[in-house]
Amino acid sequence: MESLLSIAVALMAGLLFSRVVKVLRLPAVTGYLIAGVLIGPYCLGRLGIPGLGFVSHEAVTSLDALSQVALGFIAFAIGNEFRLSQLKHTGRQATVIAFTQALAATAVVDAVLIGVHFLVGDKLPIPAAITLGAIATATAPAATLMVVRQDKARGKLTEILLPIVALDDAIGLVVFAVSFGVAKAMTQGEFSLVSILAEPLIEVVLSIGLGFVMGLLFTFFERWFHSNSKRLCLSVTFVILTVAVSMLEFEVGGVHVGFSSLLVCMMLGAVFCNICDFSAELMERTDKWTAPLFVLFFVLSGAELELSVFADLAIVGVGAAYILARSAGKYLGAYGGALAMKCEPNIVKYLGVTLLPQAGVALGMSLTAAQTLGAEGALIRNVSLFAVLVYELVGPLLTKIALTRAGEIVPGATDARAAADGEDDE
Repeated sequence: MESLLSIAVALMAGLLFSRVVKVLRLPAVTGYLIAGVLIGPYCLGRLGIPGLGFVSHEAVTSLDALSQVALGFIAFAIGNEFRLSQLKHTGRQATVIAFTQALAATAVVDAVLIGVHFLVGDKLPIPAAITLGAIATATAPAATLMVVRQDKARGKLTEILLPIVALDDAIGLVVFAVSFGVAKAMTQGEFSLVSILAEPLIEVVLSIGLGFVMGLLFTFFERWFHSNSKRLCLSVTFVILTVAVSMLEFEVGGVHVGFSSLLVCMMLGAVFCNICDFSAELMERTDKWTAPLFVLFFVLSGAELELSVFADLAIVGVGAAYILARSAGKYLGAYGGALAMKCEPNIVKYLGVTLLPQAGVALGMSLTAAQTLGAEGALIRNVSLFAVLVYELVGPLLTKIALTRAGEIVPGATDARAAADGEDDE
């Protein structure tokens, strides 16, 4: 009963705060996150009434399965942006920019934090600095997708943004594995080419392969059903099944083999949208079914944010340096990549701002570090938590501002578009 009551309270809080932030002309995502903070362990949860908010972080993480499924649907939706007809125009540009912005973020954060190390000494060890540099590559696809959808963003910047966010996950996995491998070697005196190079590449390749197979199976079974309700049911089933299968882990010959659920579900969506001739119609129906799930996902994300990190001034200082360095790296990398690829002026100018949100993937990376590097891992985890708290609250707003200034969100036109589509996302 407590879990069901918590879910109901979370959904209601998210919906109410989406109306509050609408008055302030902020993205609905920001309202969901603020609602999560307010019903989380540091606010309403302090009353200690189970079900009325979340009394502990354990209460929030007990609903992790819902968050994993929501991320699966988000990745599935982003995968549907990889239509070959569209990629002919933006694929090469998106690939180049994805690499430049990710690698630039890592380079700038590494340089700044290593500089901070020489100022503060052991308070920020070099292994922690280079691991945080790798975590800087990750961009949160969920917040970006929700802003694009809820504000009905349309245009060249939006078209190239979503493929870049999708590719960013694959690049981030490889960069993190390499940097983290070096950090472990420096900390523990162990150096393994298998863990540094082989395992991340295997994870990316196997994730793409698994997603491709699941996409073929999905398309095959979808043709067995003709009613819209049964096709929708099968779509939901396959995304949940794909998320579950992608959680498998095992070892072969001493090599750890795992999958990225984001990559697998993205590939599932990409294969489906390119093979199935009615995928666009089915995606519209799936989007409406998943709307409450996405609201719940962001409210839970807000409730998970660790406000206690503000109590440590060292974490705040390192976190501020990380945020500024990552933001500069993302913007300059996207700016340089877009300029080199001769993109339109609005893409060159505003793309970097839309790539700032950071959440789930970064927290997953920081958790890996925390479980392996001891005290240095705890530092990485807390800095990442601080950065995610700032980015998740500010990032969606900056994305909306950038898309608005690029002319792809027209103030006052959102409600008209929503009415034309038969829905109101605000």
